[in-house]
Amino acid sequence: MPTEAKRETVAELQAALAGSRTLIISEYRGLTVKEIAEIRRALRKQDVTYRVIKNRLMRIAAKDTIAEALGPLLTGPTAIAFGNDESTTAKAVIDAMRPYKVVTITGGILGDRAIDANGVRTLAGLPSREVLLSMLAGGMQAPVATLAGLLAANIRNLGSVLAQVRDQKAQAEGG
Repeated sequence: MPTEAKRETVAELQAALAGSRTLIISEYRGLTVKEIAEIRRALRKQDVTYRVIKNRLMRIAAKDTIAEALGPLLTGPTAIAFGNDESTTAKAVIDAMRPYKVVTITGGILGDRAIDANGVRTLAGLPSREVLLSMLAGGMQAPVATLAGLLAANIRNLGSVLAQVRDQKAQAEGG
């Protein structure tokens, strides 16, 4: 029979899953409680929550959502970083864990898809979502700005040609 504390933990995990778009799963074997607290503190500054979780309780919490993708990643002592921006979360986790060589990133969940540890490292190298969106907007704006410049140049050139024709007529009439 599950205890009330376990039910509360499962409810908290379900709420954390609902409020996160990105999960980075790691194995923390070999870390002290103090080192885990330091990692939590560093990640909290980046709006990432880091929790040590019992695998069985996480499987129960994820049963109706991402259980298929998450299941294979839940092996050994597991800690999960919950975040909202994919690349920022991955970068924050890798940076926070860099001093601790014993921590192993086992993978991640983006939305409802699982990625492996190499995918997490690749994701950490990408710019943030906002930067990517601004790059996309700039890329879409550049051809429009070029077209507007070309169309304005034709109108300017037409004005120059008309001014030259006017000057030539004035010379012809005066000369």
